[in-house]
Amino acid sequence: MPVSGDARRPGVWAVAAVVALAGGLFVLLFRFQRLGPLDFWWWMGLNIALVAGVGFAADGNYAARLKLDLKTGLARKAALGLASAFLLYGLFAAGRLAALKIFPFAASGIASVYGLKTGAGVARITLLLGLLIGPGEEIVWRGFLQENLGRRLGGAWGFLLTALVYALVHVASGNTMLVLAAAVCGVFWGSLYAVWRSPVLNAVSHTVWALLIFILRPL
Repeated sequence: MPVSGDARRPGVWAVAAVVALAGGLFVLLFRFQRLGPLDFWWWMGLNIALVAGVGFAADGNYAARLKLDLKTGLARKAALGLASAFLLYGLFAAGRLAALKIFPFAASGIASVYGLKTGAGVARITLLLGLLIGPGEEIVWRGFLQENLGRRLGGAWGFLLTALVYALVHVASGNTMLVLAAAVCGVFWGSLYAVWRSPVLNAVSHTVWALLIFILRPL
């Protein structure tokens, strides 16, 4: 069931400001990966909390849309989110095998992504992914940015621009495999949102996939 909205939506400059804020913060994150005492995971969680907070402040109807989303067809959305997470995981498993045969840099790129876990406890990463990073990324990227860009520019443009920005911020990492992975994820979750317009469904999909990839069954 689509998430409803009303006239209390952010103006074009407010949306542009949130896009710029998200882009800037995540470029810095992927470029430097550490901010003083904050490692990658703490810094990512902080970025998401900041951008989500600004998004809620800019979009006066966002909280109401999320509450409605949670109240309508929750079991179905959870099931679809779970199924889509396993589908995306399967696509990544197949893509990993293909990439290792095609790209000479694939193995080092994949190892670099998993290297982000070095020095961070599994329990802390699990909690951050499950409670903040997984759901928060969908609240920011699809629930706010794709939703509001789509309202302003049309659904197709909202989807394309959000997926593009989502992939581009990962370029700062210098890791081609991470950028390709982000591009696939951006298109996949953007497509889910375009069809269902449910941050809850997307949050389940993103969170379960992230836990599978990083904690439960790393590839």
